[in-house]
This record gives sequence, C-alpha cells and structure tokens, in this order.
Amino acid sequence: MDMSGKTALITGSTDGVGRRVAERLAAAGATLIVHGRDETRAEELVSRIRDKGGKAVCYLADLSSLEEVRTLAEAIERDHDRLDLLINNAGIGTTGGGAGRQVSRDGYELRFAVNYLAGFLLTRQLLPLLKASTPARIVNVSSAGQQAIDFSDVMMTRGYSGVRAYCQSKLAQILFTFDLAEELMGSGVTVNCLHPATYMDTTMVRQAGVAPLSTVEQGADAILNLALSNALDGRTGLYFDGMRPSRANAQAYDVAARRELRTLSQSLTGLV
Repeated sequence: MDMSGKTALITGSTDGVGRRVAERLAAAGATLIVHGRDETRAEELVSRIRDKGGKAVCYLADLSSLEEVRTLAEAIERDHDRLDLLINNAGIGTTGGGAGRQVSRDGYELRFAVNYLAGFLLTRQLLPLLKASTPARIVNVSSAGQQAIDFSDVMMTRGYSGVRAYCQSKLAQILFTFDLAEELMGSGVTVNCLHPATYMDTTMVRQAGVAPLSTVEQGADAILNLALSNALDGRTGLYFDGMRPSRANAQAYDVAARRELRTLSQSLTGLV
C-alpha cells in the first residue's frame, strides 16, 4: 500500500487498534495526524513514527467536549491543505469513565457523546477539506454490539446500562454512516463502517474484564481494508464485519430513524 502524499487523521490513535493503524499508514508513506488526550503518549507515537522515517503531527482533544472537537477540526483545517482519510476510531467501552451513568462536559450521556456525537461533529466540520481532497474516504469504527436507539430517551435517563449505552452509540455511528453516504453520493468522498474484530486485546476490552479473542493486528487489517482497498473504490454506505460485508441492526436501514438521528445530532452539536 502506497500512501505517499496522502494525509490521514485517526482519532484515538495513541492506543490499541488506532495506534496500530497509525503506525502502518505512516509506514506506507502517509502524513499522520495523530489524535489523543494524553500528551505523553501522543508525542511518543509521533517520535516513533518520525524515528522510522515517517511523517506525523499530534493534536490533543478530549472528545467528551464538543468545544474541543470544534477546536480540533479548526486546527486541522488551518494546518493542512488536504485530508484523504478520516478514521473515526476513538471511543469508550461499556465500563470506561467509571461505574453508572456519566455525562459529557456538555451534559450528554457519555458513550453517546464520545463514541458517536464527537465523530458526527468532527466529520461534518472536516467535510470541506475531505471534498477538496477527493477521492477521499471516511471510515467509522463501530461494533457488532448494536442496540436500537430509543428516541424517547436517547440520553438513557431511565434504567441505565453501560452495555446498552455502548451498543446504542455504536449503532448511531452506523446510522450516520449510511445517512452521510447517501448525502455524499457522487462527491468523491465515500463513507463506510465496520466491526473490526471481536474482543481485541485492547485497554477497552481489558477494562470490561473480558478475555481477548482477537488481536489488534486483525482489527487493523479490517480497518485498513476499508481505508485503502482498491476493491472499495467508489463504494459507499457499507457495513463490514471484519473483512466481510455484513448486515447491521435493522434500525440502520430505517430512513425515518436516520433522519430523526440527523436532526437530533444537528441540534445537539449546534449545526442547525
């Protein structure tokens, strides 16, 4: 794979599968935009990439804050004249952030805010740069763990469950993928999503107390397939389970549900 002259942004790229994808893209010649919350880990990854002859810069942002997401997008637009690949990978698992229901800095249920809403806003803010760099790709790293969104209680103020919150946020990513793919049809920007691998050996999985079943390398292979495969040129609005096309939860194919989520997301992020 040759990414010479290309620029790629991977959110949550200082740990786990995001880090492995970043290292492999940098090795292929891409200019890496590294994102994370921890400055030490971000700078360590940038140094590692540069020591191997690659190109990388880092930006810090806490995706539980929509203000920081906007600042991140503005900084990338200011500093880069192209963006060929956006991988929305950052997220928190079923137990990340502590026990019980937590909220983001903006007062939204934390998993919905970090796993979905931050990526929605970041993608929307970076669309002009992506469109100016066509052909460009957006990859949303979702999960096979999916549960239909209850639009009467999206923030899960009743009967909270970390697992249900996680699964709802991951399905929201898929609804967004399908909705945006339809909107961008013919623009030169494709949008696809995937479940990379089951219970990879990552911090998120270990925090949940689950024994890993897959390697980070397997997950990276699947993400890079959507990001780079020539077989996917021009193909958009797809959901993959690992390396194979698959079907998501039925709600992802409900046009009315996608419209309702889009309207809600625009309102929550101030994009109306």
